[in-house]
Amino acid sequence: MSEFTISVKIADRPYRLTIKREDEERIRRAANDLNEKIKQYSENFAFNDKQDLLAMVALEERSSSIISNEKLKKTEITVIKDLEEIDRYLQDNLG
Repeated sequence: MSEFTISVKIADRPYRLTIKREDEERIRRAANDLNEKIKQYSENFAFNDKQDLLAMVALEERSSSIISNEKLKKTEITVIKDLEEIDRYLQDNLG
C-alpha cells in the first residue's frame, strides 16, 4: 500500500494530500461532489462567500450522514433480532 501526494481543488483552493493509492478515486470523487454542491448552492441561494457555501454543504452532508447512520443502526438492530430468533428456533427444534 504505497502512499503518494495528490492535489485537489475545493472551492477554488488547492489542497495537497498524502493518501493511499487505492483511495485516490474516492477522494477525487468527493472533491468533485463538493464542488458541484458548492456550485448548486451559489446558483440557487443568496450565498456568495465561499466559507458560507462550504458551511452549507458541510451541514447538508453531515445531516445526510446522520440519517444514513440512523438507518444503518435500525437495520443492524433488525438483523440482530432476526438472527436471535433464528438461533432460538434452531436450538428449540434441533438442539
